[in-house]
Amino acid sequence: MSKEQIKHLIERHLPEAGLVDTALKGVRLFRVTEAMPCIPAVYEPTVVAILSGTKEAVLDGEHHVYGCDKYLLCPMTLPVEAGTPQACEEDPLLGIVITLEPRMMRALAMEIETAAGGNRPSRGGVPSALTLASWDTGFTQSLLRLLELLDNPVALEVLGSGRLRELCYAVLMGEAGTAARRAFGAGNEIARTIDYLSNHLNEQVTIDDMANHVGMSRAVFHRRFKDATTMSPIQFVKSMRLNNAAMKIAEGKTVSEAAWDVGYQSASQFSREFKRMYGQSPRQWSQAMQMPELLN
Repeated sequence: MSKEQIKHLIERHLPEAGLVDTALKGVRLFRVTEAMPCIPAVYEPTVVAILSGTKEAVLDGEHHVYGCDKYLLCPMTLPVEAGTPQACEEDPLLGIVITLEPRMMRALAMEIETAAGGNRPSRGGVPSALTLASWDTGFTQSLLRLLELLDNPVALEVLGSGRLRELCYAVLMGEAGTAARRAFGAGNEIARTIDYLSNHLNEQVTIDDMANHVGMSRAVFHRRFKDATTMSPIQFVKSMRLNNAAMKIAEGKTVSEAAWDVGYQSASQFSREFKRMYGQSPRQWSQAMQMPELLN
C-alpha cells in the first residue's frame, strides 16, 4: 500500500511531464512520457526510486535496468549513460531523485558503526559502484513519510531534515548498505578521490597525484579504485571529462569551450577521444543532440 501512496503523491504533485525541485532540499520528482535513448551523464551521489515504468543507467558497459521493484543507489560521482528507452504516454516513468548529502551520510555511517561496536556484518562480495536494492519496509516507509511532508509546510519546515536523515539511515541499513558505507564510512578514500577529481577536471591529474591525495601506493590505489568503480583511474578520468563535455555541448556550449572546460588543451585529441567513445565527432554530436533535463 505504501508504494501506491507514494505513486499517488507524485502524480498529484507532478501531473505533467517534467523534472521539478520540491520544497524538500535535494528531493526532485520526475515524470517522463516519451522514450529517451541512453546518453552521457554524470551522476552525483543519489538515490533514484521508480514508481512506474523503467529507467536505465549504463556504467562501463554494464546495464542497470530497474523499475518499481528496485531502487538505484549511486554512492559517488560517476560518469554514466542514462535514459528512459521504454517511457511513453500510456506508461509514463514516475519517480524520485534524492541527492545524498555527504556530511550527513558520513555522520550516519559512523554512528551505525559505533552503535554496532564495529561489527556491522558485511552483506558479501564487492558491491557495484551502481547498486540496485530491494524496497524493504524501512526504505518504503521512510520514503512515504518524507514525501508526505510536501502536503504540510509547517511539518516540512520542522521535520524535513529528520525525515531525510531517516531515509538515509534506511539506505545504509538496507540491501545497498555495503556500497553506501564503503563510500561514506571509514575507509572512503576512493569516494574522496572522486570528489577531488570532480573539482579538478580541468587540471592534469596523474595516478600518482590521486594516490598521494589519499596516502596510498600507486598499485594499491589502482586496485582499490577499479574495485570500487569498475574502471581504471585513467579510464575514469577520461570518461568523466568526455561525459561532462558531451553534456556541455548538448546544452549549447561550443566544442572548444567544452573541451577547455574539462581540461583538454588539444582540440584534435579531444575530437579523437570523443569520437572513439561516442561514435560521432563533437560537431556531429552538437547537431544531433538536445540534453534532456532529466539526465542533468
